[in-house]
Amino acid sequence: MSESARAATGKSATKRGFFGRIALFIRQVIDELRKVVWPTMNELWTYFTVVVVFIIAIMAFTGVLDFAFNRAVMWLFA
Repeated sequence: MSESARAATGKSATKRGFFGRIALFIRQVIDELRKVVWPTMNELWTYFTVVVVFIIAIMAFTGVLDFAFNRAVMWLFA
């Protein structure tokens, strides 16, 4: 049984100390990072562009609403 599988089931052959648990955690994090499928540069630019366009659209929508409510309030109380 692997070290991470043994830790996942809660059965450990030996009691680990504080630093041993930290080392096990770091090893498990590195093992999980090796499984990650990293995006290509083209995919990264596509994701970046989508996020920036979405943020600009939300900013524009919020700005239009702010302007409209400002006009309505100024008309109402002026």
